[in-house]
Amino acid sequence: MKSIRLPRKSIAIPLVVSAAIAVSSCATDPRTTGSVRSGNVDTSSLAQMSVPQINAQIRKYSESYAKSPTDKRIGLTYATLLRMSGKDTQALAVVRKLVIHHPEDNQILTAYAKALAATGNLKQALGAIEKAQRPEQPDWQLLSAKGAILDQLNRSDDARVQYRQALDIKPNEPTVLSNLGMSYVLSNDLPAAETYLRKAIAQPGADSRVRQNLALVVGLQGRFEEAEQIAAAELQEGEAKANVAYLRSMLSQQNAWNALKKEDG
Repeated sequence: MKSIRLPRKSIAIPLVVSAAIAVSSCATDPRTTGSVRSGNVDTSSLAQMSVPQINAQIRKYSESYAKSPTDKRIGLTYATLLRMSGKDTQALAVVRKLVIHHPEDNQILTAYAKALAATGNLKQALGAIEKAQRPEQPDWQLLSAKGAILDQLNRSDDARVQYRQALDIKPNEPTVLSNLGMSYVLSNDLPAAETYLRKAIAQPGADSRVRQNLALVVGLQGRFEEAEQIAAAELQEGEAKANVAYLRSMLSQQNAWNALKKEDG
């Protein structure tokens, strides 16, 4: 099928579709896919949970957080769960309290930057990342997070410099490759996006978020059956079909809107 080219102004469409995929599978942030290791808990494993499982964990960690609001492990995990369920403002409040008690902790500052970005405070998020980064010993996760924020500020060239610096430190890291691939979605270079995402899912440790991003990009090129097969590798059949049906619907609406604009023009 012919590749579908999206105008820059309509870039919200792939992000919306990614959110739809998250609702039916594992609720994630498609633009900042790096995991946060909080104490002894690797929250990348949370990405494999269903929505009911995430909600159950939120209730559990809400009780723990109420008892120990400054505990790093509890706070970071709770904030991640809140962000995955769309409660971005609440997640920001949790992480902001952690920053007050752990002002020099890079993991907390990174989570704070992500929470700021999720609530639209992009410039503040960029400042938090730059404060946490140490030029003499750069952190690849901070570089990748900074790249995702720069992408949202429409500074894709600068963002890709950050991703490539992160890959110099952590070669073939799937979360960085995924972010780099999604960066190319923003500039409508879907073949390049697909290349990086295919490389990402071939790496050990690539999780379902990376695979769903690939399914999205393949679908945006009009290859819906292939997109469904990619999504179905980790989703139930009904969920994969629902995601692709949603993608078809969104692109159909976009094409109709473009046709109307052309007639009006």
